[in-house]
Amino acid sequence: MGNDLAAFAKNKGVKYFMISYTDLFGGQRAKLVPAQAIADMQKDGAGFAGFATWLDLTPAHPDMLAVPDPNAVIQLPWKPEVAWVAANCIMDDKDVEQAPRNTLNRLIAEAASEGMHVKTGVEAEFFLISPDGKAISDEYDTASKPCYDQQAVMRRYDVIAEICDHMLALGWGAYQNDHEDANGQFEMNWAFDDALATADKHSFFKFMVKSVAEKHGLRATFMPKPFQGLTGNGCHAHISVWDKSGKTNVFADNSMELGLSAKGKNFLGGIMKHASALAAITNPTVNSYKRINAPRTISGATWAPNTVTWTGNNRTHMVRVPGPGRFELRLPDGAVNPYLLQAVIIAAGLDGIRSKADPGKRYDIDMYQHGHTVKGAPKLPLNLLDALREFDKDKSLKTALGEEFSSAYLKLKHQEWNSYASHFTQWERDHTLDI
Repeated sequence: MGNDLAAFAKNKGVKYFMISYTDLFGGQRAKLVPAQAIADMQKDGAGFAGFATWLDLTPAHPDMLAVPDPNAVIQLPWKPEVAWVAANCIMDDKDVEQAPRNTLNRLIAEAASEGMHVKTGVEAEFFLISPDGKAISDEYDTASKPCYDQQAVMRRYDVIAEICDHMLALGWGAYQNDHEDANGQFEMNWAFDDALATADKHSFFKFMVKSVAEKHGLRATFMPKPFQGLTGNGCHAHISVWDKSGKTNVFADNSMELGLSAKGKNFLGGIMKHASALAAITNPTVNSYKRINAPRTISGATWAPNTVTWTGNNRTHMVRVPGPGRFELRLPDGAVNPYLLQAVIIAAGLDGIRSKADPGKRYDIDMYQHGHTVKGAPKLPLNLLDALREFDKDKSLKTALGEEFSSAYLKLKHQEWNSYASHFTQWERDHTLDI
């Protein structure tokens, strides 16, 4: 991409840059900067009042500066005069340690110092819904098993193809698009990449999908469980670790069970060891727990885990190993922060490798039918509060992610839970009025 954003603007005809950072709750914040001013912004950063977004800062803190990373610049395919660029947050000439992209960068550097290069891919599911958010956008999308429905995907061809065309133009290696397991739900896939590149693409993908949907008079949501009775939005992550050259997959060993090397199994062991605490990051909202603890959906399965188990090529477990040299974490949902998802995977995996963690017994049963027969595996948290308590108890994971980040995240998420708990609902009236 080059390192000079002013030259990038001149070469590409860009008039404005969106200098963007992601806060603790996954909110994308940006300033629109004219190309004529980008040289100074690239050097000094764009100023933000951090307190005005979801970061643990006060109105008395000095300006937080979002310094654009020129390697992450993306020209908007649907509005080429604008370019989006991910930024790193600093304050008083120091990294803001709680800022999600900074947290991820630190863990990537830690892995690199131990000769490990983490590569990931994500499967970001979303619904196309009515602008008021009350219904799916396609009134004819009513099948009880709508997954891969060719008529339904073609009725939304204009939206899906436009997004895919953009990914192809950006060189992401887009390779398939489908109607997912819920009515109105879609998934679009692109090639795996380095953890930071995947996080930046994931962040931009959410922005792009919402923007294109709005252009077509629709609304896109990544909400974990937007409709009762329908499968929720997952964000499965495929994980592998490569050597420092980035050319040799150190998770791959065909002589080992499922083609997963000893190091790969230890990394998986770290994921299993920290799973209950991990949920506070991978499933970060009140609504998240309506997905991972959901009853059977209209289609017959939730496709979401509720127990800490792993398996081979079996989609009913929290982790599956679909082929040699990688595994799929099926816990994260659509609300996950793109940067914190990658950060917590690396943090848990590094701890697993360092402690030579054993992932435990492999199960190959259908967890939806026979999960009750599993006696030794922990259940995933039932709600956000339980997940936050598990995270708070997990001292090594909190340390790995950074004390400042962990403290800020827990503080703000407890505030969110308390806001939810104090909210008066119709359910209470329906069930308590006549007691």
